[in-house]
Amino acid sequence: MFQRTLTPAALLVLLFSFVAASPRAQVTAAPEAVAAAVAAPMAVPATAPAALPAPASVATPAVATPATLAFAKGADGLSPKVLAMALDAVACAKARGVSGRNDVLTVIDYSLPSTQPRLWVLDLAKGEVLFHELVAHGRGSGDNYATRFSNDMNSHQTSLGLFLTGGTYQGGNGYSLKLKGLDKGVNDFAEERAIVMHGAWYVSAEQARSQGRLGRSWGCPALSEASAPKVITAIKGGSFVFSYAGTGDWYQKASSSLKACPAAPNAGAGTTVSVAG
Repeated sequence: MFQRTLTPAALLVLLFSFVAASPRAQVTAAPEAVAAAVAAPMAVPATAPAALPAPASVATPAVATPATLAFAKGADGLSPKVLAMALDAVACAKARGVSGRNDVLTVIDYSLPSTQPRLWVLDLAKGEVLFHELVAHGRGSGDNYATRFSNDMNSHQTSLGLFLTGGTYQGGNGYSLKLKGLDKGVNDFAEERAIVMHGAWYVSAEQARSQGRLGRSWGCPALSEASAPKVITAIKGGSFVFSYAGTGDWYQKASSSLKACPAAPNAGAGTTVSVAG
């Protein structure tokens, strides 16, 4: 019988061929493919919420990451519908060439009373709520509930829609953050109106208990003096702020951020509000 002695190198080649052909080798490769799929950005489902389809021109919202799934059922009281609207507005703005940070998103829900924390700062990379704070609305917008909104000078009303944060400065209300309105006819006079984020003594749990509402600003989203510096530092320099109210009329007028997307249907039932300007 002819016998052939295999060299160590030949044995290594054969062993490698066997491992490559083995079903076990194919199974061990599967987790890597799954991990790659999980790491890839995911789009906000077009059917969630049903009232607001995902933009047809933006298959994957620019700020959507797997971590946003952590907010699918809301985040510390944040409505999933409101979050979906915020993400869609950001995606549409980015589709139009607006540059902004992808790591954090601020959402304000003015359909809630001022006595309830209604500002969220979300870490979209980690799926965490960084801040959940009280925020005041403009004195022209209402008492405990904000029901009137405007883009007009001297209205002292809150503006809705999508904003981009700018730089900071020390002003009459201390450490303050500039805001640029991105929605024409809805909030694009924010800079002319000096609508900024700042701290205020009249924003506190004690004020809410004693007066039944927070104090009111001249249209600015005012935070407590304790939280304002931390929030402003976290979101300054080109992050998005989305301000919501309980009607879809203003959202449909926000042509700047929606121009790249289909017309959004009514945002749903809620407190009836009016938008001037």
